[in-house]
Amino acid sequence: VQLAESGGGSVQAGGSLSLSCAASRDTSYCMGWFRQAPGEARERVITTNAYGAINYDASVKGRFTISHDSAKNTLYLRINSLTLGDTAIYYCAAADLAQFGGSRWCKDYNYWGQGTQVTVSS
Repeated sequence: VQLAESGGGSVQAGGSLSLSCAASRDTSYCMGWFRQAPGEARERVITTNAYGAINYDASVKGRFTISHDSAKNTLYLRINSLTLGDTAIYYCAAADLAQFGGSRWCKDYNYWGQGTQVTVSS
């Protein structure tokens, strides 16, 4: 799976930004956005599970929105009310789908884009 993010940049606090991730497969399930701030470990921000349901980290719920365009195999992230704490490299990620006995789940996220920098200034 190939992933390519775009849309990062420098934004003032309180502003908004949209990121895109062009993928080589369907983006409606087992997809997500992660971020890594300077000196910090990479963290999960928002993901979709094997059924397409959205899982938010509590710190971003209400400000981050994930969506996708199946026709374009593209995943989006909309970030509103940006804060200095949102400064990070944002990565798009994908996981393989596992299915057994009528159940389905996402395997580990092991496909990653190159990342796109988001810098929030005061």
